Amino acid sequence: MRTSDDSALFDEVFLPHLQEAYRLARWLTGNASDADDVVQEAAMRAFRAIGTSDVINPRAWSLTIVRNTAYSWLMKNKPKDVVFAEELGEADRESLDRDAASDRHDKTPEDVAILNATADEVRKALAALPALFREIVVLREMHELSYREIASVTNLPIGTVMSRLSRARQLLIGALGQVRP
Repeated sequence: MRTSDDSALFDEVFLPHLQEAYRLARWLTGNASDADDVVQEAAMRAFRAIGTSDVINPRAWSLTIVRNTAYSWLMKNKPKDVVFAEELGEADRESLDRDAASDRHDKTPEDVAILNATADEVRKALAALPALFREIVVLREMHELSYREIASVTNLPIGTVMSRLSRARQLLIGALGQVRP
């Protein structure tokens, strides 16, 4: 049985982050209608859990629920679109980490492309990223979460967050460099 305390706590903890929740769901699912479904389900999950959860960082807690709900929804409704890092083979994970490490210090003319790109080009390039990279960029650049907060939301080590962010940025720069010669 829910109490008015649970409702008040939900209003205080989850609702202030509703816009960010929708934005994250939108990027993870790829469209507004699916994002609506994900946010609604995430809100219900959050409400059910609010009375029993020890919420230290409301923003990270809320976005974690949205992220987990989005991936559950994607696995159910669009299983071919989702690849989790845990599902990649060891060689693929090592390759991604190696690529991210080697790309860190490479400076190319493509670095300038991202500065010259239109917002629509950036949106399209971001949407084309694999989900495991896209979510890190969205959490860092749009939600302005720290590496530690992203690690908490995604349940990943900070080093993995950093390497994925680096790799995602390089993929974006590469994609935008191809759009604009």
